Amino acid sequence: MARKGGASASPCGEPRKFDPKFRGPIHNRHCTDILCCVIFIVVILGYIALGILAWVHGDPRKVVYPTDSYGQFCGQKDTINENKTILFYFNILKCASPIVLINLQCPTTQLCVSKCPDRFATYIDMQGSYRHNKSYWEYYRQFCKPGFNKPWKSVAQVIRDEDCPSMIIPSRPFLKRCFPDFSTKNGILTVANQTTFKDGRGKTRNVTDLREAANGINNVLDARSVGMKIFEDYASSWHWILIGLFIAMIVSLLFLVLLRFTAGVLFWIFILGVIGIIGYGIWHCYWEYDHLQGTPGSDLTIYDIGFQTDFRVYLQLRQTWLAFMIILCIVEVFIILMLIFLRNRIRIAIALLQEGSRAIGYIMSTLFYPIITFVLIAICISYWAVTAVFLSTSGEPVYKVMANQTLCKYANLTCDPETFNTTNVTKLCVGAQCTFAFYGGESFYHKYIFIFQLSNAFVFLWLVNFAIALGQCTLAGAFASYYWAFRKPADIPPCPLFSSFGRAIRYHTGSLAFGSLILAIVQLIRIILEYLDHKLKGTQNSFTRFLLCCLKCCFWCLEKFIKFINRNAYIMIAIYGKNFCTSAKEAFFLLMRNVVRVAVLDKVTDFLLFLGKLLVAGGVGVLAFFFFTHRIPVFTQETPTLNYYWVPLLTVIIGSYLIAHGFFSVYAMCVDTLFLCFCEDLERNDGSTAKPYYMSASLHRILGKKELSPKKAMG
Repeated sequence: MARKGGASASPCGEPRKFDPKFRGPIHNRHCTDILCCVIFIVVILGYIALGILAWVHGDPRKVVYPTDSYGQFCGQKDTINENKTILFYFNILKCASPIVLINLQCPTTQLCVSKCPDRFATYIDMQGSYRHNKSYWEYYRQFCKPGFNKPWKSVAQVIRDEDCPSMIIPSRPFLKRCFPDFSTKNGILTVANQTTFKDGRGKTRNVTDLREAANGINNVLDARSVGMKIFEDYASSWHWILIGLFIAMIVSLLFLVLLRFTAGVLFWIFILGVIGIIGYGIWHCYWEYDHLQGTPGSDLTIYDIGFQTDFRVYLQLRQTWLAFMIILCIVEVFIILMLIFLRNRIRIAIALLQEGSRAIGYIMSTLFYPIITFVLIAICISYWAVTAVFLSTSGEPVYKVMANQTLCKYANLTCDPETFNTTNVTKLCVGAQCTFAFYGGESFYHKYIFIFQLSNAFVFLWLVNFAIALGQCTLAGAFASYYWAFRKPADIPPCPLFSSFGRAIRYHTGSLAFGSLILAIVQLIRIILEYLDHKLKGTQNSFTRFLLCCLKCCFWCLEKFIKFINRNAYIMIAIYGKNFCTSAKEAFFLLMRNVVRVAVLDKVTDFLLFLGKLLVAGGVGVLAFFFFTHRIPVFTQETPTLNYYWVPLLTVIIGSYLIAHGFFSVYAMCVDTLFLCFCEDLERNDGSTAKPYYMSASLHRILGKKELSPKKAMG
């Protein structure tokens, strides 16, 4: 590796110029990738304009409140429906029609009511008893159109004009909509303990017809149902979730502080802790599997019960716990085999992490930088979500002809409810109505809502990747300042993190935006491919599905490769201040010239850090599991009652992992930066007095160089 003269030949055959004045991150810099910086700023201004435009046209009430046949919200304050919060379907049997899936609307009159009916009744029976008991009509009329008060009107005319429902059935509110109150008695489906009912048109129907009709709406609203229950669980457990995430943050921070002094011991604790947690999971799955033996219904298979929105049903099956146990056993065996075959390299990687611990120990502020990245990403997510909601609710009420007759040529055509009764549609299509269908419009803005949503998603990806790139470049600059300090810590510049952040923002916004743009484009293509794959799942074209699968695989690999190149390019930008393309090229060839070291040290280090994240997330997850399943006697009274206990549990586990990832990413960035600086150091210097190494004596010993210059060894 020794060199004479002003250049050294690299293994790639490219001469590498030696700069004798190089002393670490360049401070005399110039702006890079200015064009991309200008485009980035213009896109941000356009994104702000899009948000304002969506805010002006959007109305989130359309998501919160159900809408009746006249486009009016149910339960909204200061309206005629303020006290009528529930949507009632005149004839729910019509909701089994395919129109429900086409227009997301049931082809029957929909009315806002204050409560759902609690009895079986028909309009015919009401008329028969009206003369003797007017209270029967007073109850029935609350489910008729507002202002209708003609109980003597003929049944045929009432059904034709849909003034009142031909029947009412016992119902209960579900997602603010009246659905039949189904129950099972001795394995038979019933409604209010009845298996049949009168439909008000002279026929006796089975309650299974109601089930089919309700399923027509449930196919549209089932996801909303789960969403509402999940929202309720979050509302009752959010403070406990925050406590769990706070514990994860404290544990992660404590681990990183202790790594400064006991990196080797703690990482072996990580490894053994992960093995222990997975081992406990295997034992618990076996205990649940054995405990359910002999329990009625526990031997059913997942295929037998099909998809259920209440996931607790699956936990009552032995097959579920057997599957969990097999998966955990595979993971446990894989980790143990990895530890056996990579034990020597793991010791080397731990030593490299100890060097990283010293770097972080001198620049402790880097531990808190992930909070800045988290805040920036949270702002991006919040702005994207709000803009998406306002865009999706940007539109005027659109009314369509809902006809009972399948041959009506006016069916699904737009109409005006104010003039509909004066047209010939009602004569040609008996029973047809002009009802609210959806929100939309014919203006330029409404025609391109989809394009705006796509733009919203793309800019969101760009901004999130930029926030991550800014953090990587900032941390790389700070740790490079540590490495290229000849006498540590005396030569480390003051406030290295703040200085690195200032350089990244002032000079390299364009370069960071360039790298983020490339990654955002690939990610958007992957999202589009996933959408197409979802849409084509029902097709029989095997070649199309095969081609789509290949494209998804290729773009997944491309995304991983670009992330790897970007990360190392940002390190080179932080050190040399060159543009993105030049930095990416130099980083790539530098790594290729040291590909063996990259494979041995870098990835093993990532594996150890991953085990640390698993330990934090798994430990906090076990604590959350015992808490939310009422298995901690001290907190039994404080534990909230939940629809799905896995909702806060998964939130705590995933959140804990992300928090641990944020803190441990500092270590990962430190190791990557020190490794690239080490490779640069080897190519620029030879350990002589004229060109001494900048690496510490311990790092020099770790990575296999035999001796340092006397001056460096003494330093």
